[in-house]
Amino acid sequence: MAAPRTTRPRRAPDPRRAALQQRLRQQTRRALIGDGPAVGVDIGGTKVAAGVVDGDGRVVAQLRRDTPTKSPQAVEDTIAEVVEELASQHEIVSVGIGAAGFVDAERATVLFAPHLAWRNEPLREAVERRVRARLGRRVGRRTVVENDANAAAWGEYRFGAGRGEARLVCVTMGTGIGGAIVNSGRVQRGRYGLAGEFGHMIVVPGGHRCECGNRGCWEQYASGNALVREAREMARAQSPVAHALLELAQGDPEAITGPLVTEAARAGDPAAIELFEEVGRWLGIGIANLAAALDPGTVVIGGGVSDADELLLGPAREAYRRTLTGRGFRPELRIVRAQLGPAAGLVGAADLSRGWG
Repeated sequence: MAAPRTTRPRRAPDPRRAALQQRLRQQTRRALIGDGPAVGVDIGGTKVAAGVVDGDGRVVAQLRRDTPTKSPQAVEDTIAEVVEELASQHEIVSVGIGAAGFVDAERATVLFAPHLAWRNEPLREAVERRVRARLGRRVGRRTVVENDANAAAWGEYRFGAGRGEARLVCVTMGTGIGGAIVNSGRVQRGRYGLAGEFGHMIVVPGGHRCECGNRGCWEQYASGNALVREAREMARAQSPVAHALLELAQGDPEAITGPLVTEAARAGDPAAIELFEEVGRWLGIGIANLAAALDPGTVVIGGGVSDADELLLGPAREAYRRTLTGRGFRPELRIVRAQLGPAAGLVGAADLSRGWG
């Protein structure tokens, strides 16, 4: 009678070996693609910005289109149009597309975009197909889709405020809050590609309703939307301290915008300064939480709200120091403003498409 066969237990995957294999694949892609001009596309709720970016992060050509509608097909047509136009004038090695939303781990599909009607949208395939139909050929060796905050963070890491920092966190303050992590030369995308959604950490249980469906998300207290909401509420209440804001808005509280509040704060309006102090306080509290979880060396603050500079970052640093776990017994991270401005997303997307990150 034959002896029963024994089954050897499977070895657990070696994370160091997997990381090495990933790095080797990355180096091979970079060698094949090279550092030639790449197209970066940054898709927002109101505009599609695209540019040709050289290997040193310089934007050598740029286009901008209005985001046509919330229709995925119409937006994809616009992306293909700008890629075609840029590729017809430059020898392109690759294409990177930054999209506001959840992007899968393969960097091909937008799983969910809160401000566009994308649900499991195969964006890479759709854009490549449309570009090929327009030009009769493929553009570059590779097309990748990346979360827009990841793209912006990579741009700052390689060419902006994060240069020289091994462990970087980027917080992008616009309509909401985007976030990204760069660790030792790699974007940390998480198991499913969804890491960095800091804006939806709950900081006030039962607080303001968020577009994501939850209540009390960080972006409801530290974002452009939060700034404008509080300014308009102050104006609607006919508070005497809101006089300057109402004057700038020609008496209409609904005409108050983030740039208008920034303008008033820079001019010394106490109410506008107070609004930035409040948003900055919430920003600092959130950064202290990120420090406890991730321990980065630098946090880069980008997005339109960061245009207020020290009016925002000063209160943020103060609140961070007051809230930091183990304060006084640990090194403090740096909180700095992004350097690349509105171009960060397209610069980062272009560079990532070459095989970096």
